[in-house]
Amino acid sequence: SLPKTPFSPLKLPFPPEQRMVLVACGPFTPSDSVAFEPLSDLLELVARDRPDVCVLLGPFLDAKHEQVESCQLLSSFSEVFQLCLRTIIEGTRGAGSQLVLVPSLRDVSHDFVYPQPPFPFPDLPKEDRA
Repeated sequence: SLPKTPFSPLKLPFPPEQRMVLVACGPFTPSDSVAFEPLSDLLELVARDRPDVCVLLGPFLDAKHEQVESCQLLSSFSEVFQLCLRTIIEGTRGAGSQLVLVPSLRDVSHDFVYPQPPFPFPDLPKEDRA
C-alpha cells in the first residue's frame, strides 16, 4: 500500500471566480480576398463579451491563400501581416483581455521552423507588451 501523503489544495495564480476564455483559429480572411472581415467580426465579439483571455491561433496571413500564393497582394507580406497584428491589438485593447497570439507554420511572414519563435512587432507600445 502507498504511504498516505497530506493533501494540499491547488494554489491558483488567479482568484477562483469564473473566467472567460475566447479561443479562435485562423485563417482570419475569406477564401476570395485578404480583407480581414472575419477578423473584424471576431474583434467586435471580443469588444462586446470582454473575455479575460483571448487566444488567437494562426495562420493570420495564410501562405496557402490563393492571393498570397499568386503574389496578388498590393503590399508586401510583412506589411499586410503587421496590419493584421495592429488591427488585432487595437481591436482588443479596450476589452481588457489578455491577448495570446499563437503563430502557425502557415503564417506567410513567419519562420517555417518548429517551435515557432515569437512574432516580431518592434513598434508595439510598451503598455501592450506582456
